[in-house]
Order: sequence, then structure tokens, then C-alpha cells
Amino acid sequence: MNLSKITGVHYRIKIGLIVGLFIGMTIISCGGDKTEDASASNAGSKGIGPVKSVNLGALDQSMVDRGKKQFEAKCSACHKFEEKVVGPALQDVTLRRTPEWIMNMILNPIEMTQKDPIGQELLGEHLTQMTFQNIKEEEAREILEYFRKMDLK
Repeated sequence: MNLSKITGVHYRIKIGLIVGLFIGMTIISCGGDKTEDASASNAGSKGIGPVKSVNLGALDQSMVDRGKKQFEAKCSACHKFEEKVVGPALQDVTLRRTPEWIMNMILNPIEMTQKDPIGQELLGEHLTQMTFQNIKEEEAREILEYFRKMDLK
């Protein structure tokens, strides 16, 4: 048996694997993040639900405190700020979504994931329907205020 033939075959296999890996990584990296691309195109979306307009002023600390309590009671089992749990991580959500969209998602999650393009993408990505928590509009506004505070950190 010729040892140089075996070494040459192994060399060609290694080169083939390296080239294949390089091509695969190039294809994956060029694909981009579909969720963020589509989300960027819907950045001004207000979503679907009762909230048509939100007037944001200076941060209201009493609303932040109430929103934090609401979040801890009704949202924290599925959401954290820094990491995905069941639902998506919420860090910088107020920079990615409009206040109206955030509140409509809190108030109207079923219809949002059925009809809103961003909501549909989130459902497709996380494969879990956000549940209706029977939150009132005022409570959703307080949760939004808590999100605003968290995004200032």
C-alpha cells in the first residue's frame, strides 16, 4: 500500500471540508436576520388594538413602580429583559417598537399574532402564543412606562 496516496486523499478530504464549511458559513452570514429586517420595515407600526395614540412625556416614577409590579405579576414568567425565556427578551423594546404597538401587544396578543406582521413573525420565531392577561389599558400604559425606564439603563 502506498502511504503517499493515503496522505493525499486525506489532504483532499480536509481541503474539501474546509471549503464546504467556508461556503456554508458565507451563505448563512449573508442571509441576515429576517425578523429584524421585517421589523425595521414595520418600525412605525401601531399594531392592532384599542390604542391609537400614546402621549409620552417625562418618565413618571409612580407609573414605573406600578408597571414593575404588573410586569412581575403577569409577565415575568415568560419575559426577561436580558434574555429570551418563553417569549422574546424585552431589552430595548421601546427603541424597536412604537408605544402603541407595545400596548396593543399587551392588551390584544391573540389578534396581534394573527394579523400584525411583526406579531406574526414573533409567533413564528418563538413558537409560543402570548397569553391574554386581562390587563386594563391603564395597566398596559404603566408597564410601558416600566419598559421605558428599563431601556434607559
